[in-house]
Amino acid sequence: MLLVGLPGLIILGAMVWFLSRHSGQAQPQVLASAPVLASTVIAELRDMPIYLDGVGTVQAWASVTVRARIDGQLDHVGFEEGQDVQAGQLIAQLDARSQQAQLDQALAQKAKDQAELKNAQRDLRRYVDLASRNAVPRQTLDAQRAQVDQLEAAVQVDEAQINYARTQLSFTRITAPIGGRVGARLVDPGNIVRTSDLNGLVVINQIDPIAVVFTLPEDAFQAINQAVQGGIRPLSVTAFARDGIEVLGEGSLVLLDNQMDTRTGTVRLKARFANAAHTLWPGQYVNARLVLGERAQALTVPAQAVLRGADGTYTYVVAEDGTVRVQAVRVLTIQDGIAVVDEGLSAGQRIVVDGQYKLRSGLRITEAPHEETKGRAN
Repeated sequence: MLLVGLPGLIILGAMVWFLSRHSGQAQPQVLASAPVLASTVIAELRDMPIYLDGVGTVQAWASVTVRARIDGQLDHVGFEEGQDVQAGQLIAQLDARSQQAQLDQALAQKAKDQAELKNAQRDLRRYVDLASRNAVPRQTLDAQRAQVDQLEAAVQVDEAQINYARTQLSFTRITAPIGGRVGARLVDPGNIVRTSDLNGLVVINQIDPIAVVFTLPEDAFQAINQAVQGGIRPLSVTAFARDGIEVLGEGSLVLLDNQMDTRTGTVRLKARFANAAHTLWPGQYVNARLVLGERAQALTVPAQAVLRGADGTYTYVVAEDGTVRVQAVRVLTIQDGIAVVDEGLSAGQRIVVDGQYKLRSGLRITEAPHEETKGRAN
């Protein structure tokens, strides 16, 4: 029985090996003929902005530390912390009694000197009349004229003292030199403030408009300079939140710094933003995008359509019969998920944007359902 069963087992094993070998060879042929699921888009022409991205900080358009210009006691303040103030608005009031007394004294001295001057002028007129009749010596007339001149000079000094006293008195009323947002109050009423105080009374920051200062690599200087010189209007700048998505404001370039920073290899720029909604705040870090111009009717495809291989960048182009082929392309730039291609493609060609890892030249594709390509340009 054992001798009879052994040949049967050998024959059965040979049949299994033969069937498995031929079924394994047939499988790739079946798979090769099946179309591959992929997503495609049409290469299209569009106007693309030319821009540079940098990192910057928000700064107040103007910042003033309000200080006292004379020493004195702080009577009261005319603002609330965090309040918006207008230029000329009362910020603080100092005790003005001493300055008012100096002004009153100067006014009284002027009145006294003016009275003496009027009397001396009347005497001079009398001496002139008497001198015309040789009734007084010439020396007496000259002495009276000198006295009138001295009193006129004294009145002028009094006027200068009055102006000085009025100026000192005006310094007791401290007003906002610019409009803006006040910060924390640095001195409380009742304290003695001095001109030598470094911190001042309060800081006013002008935040509408507001500035964004950012840097770009020095290699970009020539492109920026050419755009500045060739434009008829200031270059536009967009401020983004640090996530690079939320737009915080649209502004314009006001400064291309007059020198490079040799330590960092960058050039500094400054943009001005209207900031009525206060979306930008001093000290805030932002991403700044400087628009240099526009590339008209550039050939574009989604960035994910462009792949990189040993020989450079390429993409899969779909023929009319649904088969794909590898096409080498040259990419000028990639921005906002869009690749600008200047060689290798033409407008209207259908390009694979998803599923390339399953492809090779000559394979046929079938379009993926719309849900899989939702959100991509088609």
